Amino acid sequence: MPEHLRALVVILTLSAGVFLFAKAPATALAMAPKDFERRRNLWFAITLTAFLAHNFWVYIVVAAGLLLVAVRNEHNKLAMFFFLLFAVPPIGEQITGLGLIRHFFTIDYIRLLTLVVLFPAFLSIRKHPDAERFGRSIPDKLILSYIVLNFLLMFTASTFTNTLRHGVFYAFTDILLPYYVASRSLKNLHAFRDVLMAFVIAALLLSAIGTFEFGKHWLLYPPLGNALGVRWDAGSYLDRESLLRAQGSAGHSIALGYVIAVALGFFLYIRKTFSNSVLRHLSLLLLLAGLIAPLSRGPWVGAAAMLLIFLLTAKVSGQRFATLALLGAIVCSALLLSPAGERIIDLLPFIGTVDEASITYRQRLLEISIQVILQNPFFGAFDYIYSPAMQELKQGQGIIDIVNSYVGVALASGLVGLGLFSGFFIAVAISIFKGMRTLTDKNSELYLLGQALLSTLLGILVIICTVSSWLAIPVIYWSVAGLGVAYARMLAFAKVPKAAQRENFQPSITSIRA
Repeated sequence: MPEHLRALVVILTLSAGVFLFAKAPATALAMAPKDFERRRNLWFAITLTAFLAHNFWVYIVVAAGLLLVAVRNEHNKLAMFFFLLFAVPPIGEQITGLGLIRHFFTIDYIRLLTLVVLFPAFLSIRKHPDAERFGRSIPDKLILSYIVLNFLLMFTASTFTNTLRHGVFYAFTDILLPYYVASRSLKNLHAFRDVLMAFVIAALLLSAIGTFEFGKHWLLYPPLGNALGVRWDAGSYLDRESLLRAQGSAGHSIALGYVIAVALGFFLYIRKTFSNSVLRHLSLLLLLAGLIAPLSRGPWVGAAAMLLIFLLTAKVSGQRFATLALLGAIVCSALLLSPAGERIIDLLPFIGTVDEASITYRQRLLEISIQVILQNPFFGAFDYIYSPAMQELKQGQGIIDIVNSYVGVALASGLVGLGLFSGFFIAVAISIFKGMRTLTDKNSELYLLGQALLSTLLGILVIICTVSSWLAIPVIYWSVAGLGVAYARMLAFAKVPKAAQRENFQPSITSIRA
């Protein structure tokens, strides 16, 4: 049996178990049973299509047809988007052009999902009379300014068609659509539960697959590229201390760790919807296993930052800090006393000694990038990669890996672009925090949701210091920022009854309408 079909059997087996396990908590307070079943069946259908099509374009056409049929019955398209986001890897291929245009654009699974699921949501939201006009809020202005700046800079450095492709089409599909739909489509707690639970279920599936890859030293998705007849540059085997770094359908180990870390941030809110404590604890353990499996230290630091921020914003932070410190001391003692303790500690960030070359490269990247940025401090240079200084960073594979999203932004669009990029996320974080402060009951579901969103957003800002913005990484951080804006709008533009503020996950679902 071909390797990709053997991998398919494993993926279907693992995912069937996770779906069976997740159905009860998912349908308790978060999503309707029919929504769960439709999204689950669609997840299986897309996975089967990808592995059995044996042709990239057959797979894309069939997957698009499946999504078009399903999206008509979907009331929360963002939840559907998150639920399906990691069904298959983002393997891409160019759509060939005609005449003067060599190719129109690159289509991959994430962009297909965005166009078929989020674009209809975008059109529908714009028709609503109560939809806030884009550009009114500070985050709107900052993200729009960032896109316009990059368009103008690219226009001066690239061809007209390439500028339209990257500066207009990709900016709309990859940045504006996720942010706009996330910031405008959610107006009540039920919708937020649905969306966050959908992401957590998607991450649970990834965690099960990643844990299997880590344990069996076998990556399940790389054979899919050859089966579809497409070269896929991601999906390579990576190891750390002779241990395989899992990646699942995320395309890279650090991308997998990033996804699981975000899911853990969402789980801080979603955990309260689990009426069964056993299922809640098992879900948490599976997510933690999924976080460990990629052996990516940046997401570990980001997840720790999320927990720290969550505790800092809690009502009784001192007591929780003491509990966390005690648990940390117990875990560290157990690690030191265990036979594998020294090896585990060597893998940890800051204190570990494994893969020091990676740390050295990141330090060298920062040093050289600062020199290059200072040559064009305000608006950067789109051709920075060809500068002699940057060529010193070329690795054995012949690539220059910009493993820091902030550095990548500053190199391409200067300190002005970096200011707009960072300012956007800071503005969203401030709006979430201000919304939380308006709530009188710090034990309410509304406050807990704000804690989780703020912690997750700030944790993401930590993680992207260690990775470039590729694969699913940017679509997630633009979407999470959109969720933060939606949360702030829900509190600012809605008349929230005191009873709703005090709601503490009762069986009935309280809606907060704009």
